Amino acid sequence: MQLQSFSTHDSTDCKSNISKAETLVPNFSNMDLTRLLSDELLLMVLSKLPDSQRKPNFLVCKRWHNLQGRLVRSFKVLDWNFVQSGRLTIRFPNLTQVDLINACLVSPRNSGIWLSHGKFSMRLDSRFSLNSRVLEEHLLSVEMIDKGLKALASGCPNLRKLVVIGASEVGLLSVADECSILQELHLHKCNDNVLRGITAFQNLQILKLVGSVDGLYCSLVSDIGLTILAQGCRRLLRLELSGCEGSFDGIKAIGQCCQMLEELTLCDHRMDDGWLASLSYCENLKTLKIVSCERLDPNPGPDKYLGSCPALERLHMEKCRLGNKMGVRAMFRVCETVKEMVIQNCWGLENDNFSLASTCRRVKLLSLEGCSLLTAEGLEAVFLSWNKLQSLRVVSCKNIKDGEVSPALWTLFSTLKEFKWRPDTKSLVGK
Repeated sequence: MQLQSFSTHDSTDCKSNISKAETLVPNFSNMDLTRLLSDELLLMVLSKLPDSQRKPNFLVCKRWHNLQGRLVRSFKVLDWNFVQSGRLTIRFPNLTQVDLINACLVSPRNSGIWLSHGKFSMRLDSRFSLNSRVLEEHLLSVEMIDKGLKALASGCPNLRKLVVIGASEVGLLSVADECSILQELHLHKCNDNVLRGITAFQNLQILKLVGSVDGLYCSLVSDIGLTILAQGCRRLLRLELSGCEGSFDGIKAIGQCCQMLEELTLCDHRMDDGWLASLSYCENLKTLKIVSCERLDPNPGPDKYLGSCPALERLHMEKCRLGNKMGVRAMFRVCETVKEMVIQNCWGLENDNFSLASTCRRVKLLSLEGCSLLTAEGLEAVFLSWNKLQSLRVVSCKNIKDGEVSPALWTLFSTLKEFKWRPDTKSLVGK
């Protein structure tokens, strides 16, 4: 009985001591251990997570919500007030890439008519007309856009890429003053006056200019603007001109001044006759892309003015009309040094015009897609003169038939390192 009494008393004391110990030791199961980490250390941990897991982290707590904002580098803005009020830069202070296009558009919220065109996506009211300039009617004022650019630039000094529509020279200058390391700029609805502002960007390497887009908006980029661009952006590596006008003089100025230019893209160009001859002034150009052009160069001028691009390696033509023999001949003459040639979904490229490519004797890779007028005879006339061809891709060229391919051409195909032959759905060779 004494032992039992002693044991009971001792047990009571032990329980009392355990309960006191529990009050002294924290309950780690209910404690946020990340509070023991500094912001810098927690940011390092969060930055290692894959992108698919980063978004849910915004919902963990207020601290994580704020820290995650510091990890965001690229942002596509949909609400202009978010920019102009400064909330964008407060919420995401370390942005390096910002797309403002859709935020610059004002559209009715309750409309059931939706317009999508490239980077644009907006609602339209029932009064719109396909013959009008739709975007001009729904674009913010230049003053508002410039004011938003100033707020963005002051809060994001590390900005490296900016996409905007409808800005003025003043707005671009405010960005250039604050964002000295900006390297890539896309200007939609650009004109000659706006281009005066880009001369202040000392480190600009990639530039895309969109002048006019049929049915959406109209803006003029001419030789004046191209000359301003050439004199102010001498470090350009890549240039895209979409819906821009100009002529021999404008492209020549770019070639002479932008001596580091390696890639030039012309989309829906409105260049005057004779502009092709100016490409020879781009001495370090390696890639030339021509996209969605109704006319290459109907009157390129005498052959003595048509030089070639000495460093050009790649020619890419997509959705172009290649029915004009003079323009196609001038194009292949200027691009006679290319090693890679891609012709995709171009209209009017028949055997006679394609035979002009025989002057490009350095071609190692050729890709033909959607060239419905070409035949096996037209291919043979060119391929047998190309002794360096190593890779060939022929897809959806319905007039090229297996039965019309000569033994000499089949022999050439057998020596290729890469070969894809699907001119139509019935072809069984090279799949």
